[in-house]
Amino acid sequence: MAPVPSFTVNCSILLTDVPLLERPEAARQAGFDAVEFWWPFAHAVPTDSEVTSFIRAITDAGVQLTGLNFAAGDMPAGDRGILSNPTRTTEFRDNVAVATSIAQALGTKAFNALYGNRSDAFSSEQQDAVAAENLAFAGEAAHAIGAVVLVEPVSGAIGYPLKHAADAVAVINRVRESFGTDNLRLLADLYHLQANGDDIAAALDAYADLIGHVQIADDPGRGEPGTGTLDLQRYLDQLHGNGYSGFVGLEYKSTHPNTFEWLDRDLRPSRRVGI
Repeated sequence: MAPVPSFTVNCSILLTDVPLLERPEAARQAGFDAVEFWWPFAHAVPTDSEVTSFIRAITDAGVQLTGLNFAAGDMPAGDRGILSNPTRTTEFRDNVAVATSIAQALGTKAFNALYGNRSDAFSSEQQDAVAAENLAFAGEAAHAIGAVVLVEPVSGAIGYPLKHAADAVAVINRVRESFGTDNLRLLADLYHLQANGDDIAAALDAYADLIGHVQIADDPGRGEPGTGTLDLQRYLDQLHGNGYSGFVGLEYKSTHPNTFEWLDRDLRPSRRVGI
């Protein structure tokens, strides 16, 4: 029998029937002890009281915050990151300072840096150059607290330039070669890779040493495991065989009230034998 993955619940897409600051406790009540979030504030630089309330929600629930997105703009309006936008560098870097302070307080070791949609106002070359500089900046800040920065291929956003694992790896390599940054990692979201038509099995083998985090949802539909046709267990077994021992983020959309029924309750805590 394959080892049980160390699951972490994405509280930005799941448990949305309760207020955001109550979701860590809801995850705990559901049997999990690890959570992750997209950027949980309306602005890149929230107030001190907002930050304090968020940190308290995590600590009071007794869960581990395993990952946090940097600010990605207005996600409901279609934004998918700000770090490649030349006009938003100050905003992004100010956000990095806040995010790393939260992570330091909570022991979080991974940040997801969404690349951003292409803008018609700047050339692709300009945007890629700014992105590399900002990722190097974020990487240095993360390195100071022993954390990594994740680069993610994303589906469902026409203007988002990183579609396949190879696209994200090319960015990681560019930043390493240009700035010496060596703590950027691939976020392998199996749903996004499948939706974009990537060869998941080949990518998991080719980039095994670069994978810093994994997220799952079924496809089609982005629902719970078992609601689609994506052979998630096959890929989780492959990751285990390749030596991946990190968290697996549950980043799917609930299709029914008992959204965790696919996973036995005694398999939900993360402090088990990892993948």
